[in-house]
Amino acid sequence: MQQEPSHPAGAPDPAAVVFKPAAAGDLEALADLRAESMRASLERVGRYDAERARKRLRDNWMPDCTWTIEVDGRRAGFYTLRPIDEGLKLDHLYILPAFQNRGLGGIVMRRIAAQADEAGRAIHLGALRDSPSNAFYRRHGYVQTSEDAWDIYYIRAARAQ
Repeated sequence: MQQEPSHPAGAPDPAAVVFKPAAAGDLEALADLRAESMRASLERVGRYDAERARKRLRDNWMPDCTWTIEVDGRRAGFYTLRPIDEGLKLDHLYILPAFQNRGLGGIVMRRIAAQADEAGRAIHLGALRDSPSNAFYRRHGYVQTSEDAWDIYYIRAARAQ
């Protein structure tokens, strides 16, 4: 009998996924990555503006809370998880389109959840309304708390270790 793989077919081997702390000099490359990752979702709601997409990251850049995501030596995305009074805020999670829908997001979400659970803190985030990311966050245990004209807000409670 053949043994099941430890990750879904087509997904990157978790051992091939490397998380590295971001450096201050990564800002422009990550701003470009953010714009490319968000483009399809923002175009769907008629709000894509390449400069505005980059500006949001530039305006709240926190390299000490940001991790880059590499798969087989190629930068595939990044996330920013920063402390707030209510727990942790997932300010950014972007994966390049070429790496999406292959299980990488699940690997990243398990890492983020483990970081939060270890700290005993809830995770808060917002996602663009009508973005596929909303279903993704719900699948990973996030519960909607509110919404506004453009975004839906979620929380994932800390889990006991």
